[in-house]
Amino acid sequence: MTDQAKKSALLPVTRVSGRPIPLPGNDIDTDRIIPARFMTAITFDGLGELAFRDARFGADGKPIEHPMNDPRFQAKGPRVAIVNKNFGCGSSREHAPQAMWRWGVQALVGESFADIFFGNCVAMGIPCVTASEADVTALQRAVEADPSQDLVVDLDAMTATRGGTSVPVSMPEGARTQLLRGTWDATRILVDALPKVRETADRLPYVGGFAR
Repeated sequence: MTDQAKKSALLPVTRVSGRPIPLPGNDIDTDRIIPARFMTAITFDGLGELAFRDARFGADGKPIEHPMNDPRFQAKGPRVAIVNKNFGCGSSREHAPQAMWRWGVQALVGESFADIFFGNCVAMGIPCVTASEADVTALQRAVEADPSQDLVVDLDAMTATRGGTSVPVSMPEGARTQLLRGTWDATRILVDALPKVRETADRLPYVGGFAR
């Protein structure tokens, strides 16, 4: 079973807790998240180590200053990225959220997200919640000062909480409902409903035996 299949088997996503990592900057596009030259593989395996590759490493392959290279943000386990405006803009590549998830990011808190990136994240069970510019900036600064406290994204309460401080967050109600009910994985829902799909197909004169 693949990592993604194991994740989808958990279905409902109500709360994500992880070490926060600030990824500051507006309009961070999908080519920066995962450069196009790494999209030749037929699976998503190994994309995590390539996330933000050109922003993390120089032409000589040596690490450069970047939050993902900062030892303070290298704690094992799930991570919650704190981003700014229009995160994930640019091309519609699904590889971008795949790369982030495989690096360890299981939720994002930001000022805003590009629509297709947001949809691709929800389809993977990754919550992308928005907060005010002031709250996002405050979170990023607080994490820079002390990265040791987890950030908890609660989709029931619609809050992002770190230590004793909570900020209100939001996301479209349809996406939130999908995550809370566990209906975000469209492929699994289709597979689980295969008997009904075949039953319906068998009744359609223009499908007939092709359903099997």
